[in-house]
Amino acid sequence: MPMEMDADTFEAHVRDALDAVPDELMDLLENCIIVIEDDAPDDDPELLGLYEGVPITERDSWYGGVLPDRIIIFRNPTLAICDTADDVVDEVNITVVHEIAHYFGLDDDRLHDLGYA
Repeated sequence: MPMEMDADTFEAHVRDALDAVPDELMDLLENCIIVIEDDAPDDDPELLGLYEGVPITERDSWYGGVLPDRIIIFRNPTLAICDTADDVVDEVNITVVHEIAHYFGLDDDRLHDLGYA
């Protein structure tokens, strides 16, 4: 049975996870928004988070005048794999760092090596 948590509490956990990211990294996060959605895409319903955009390692002089990149944290899939509120906090922290790392060009293999996949 999935963990139950209202949207406001979940959002607070995401804010806390973002606050825990070092300022030096957050200051480098440009043209990127972070949003929370209830459900993951239909083609990957167990997805906890998603980075949509162009990692800074792939940007060049052509990169300008584009819509912001997006980091999406999915509430319901996260709650579905958690048994306690502490589990939610842990998963949210891992997911937030994981998706921010994609912005900086780290792939899933490297994130796995670092413990964030």
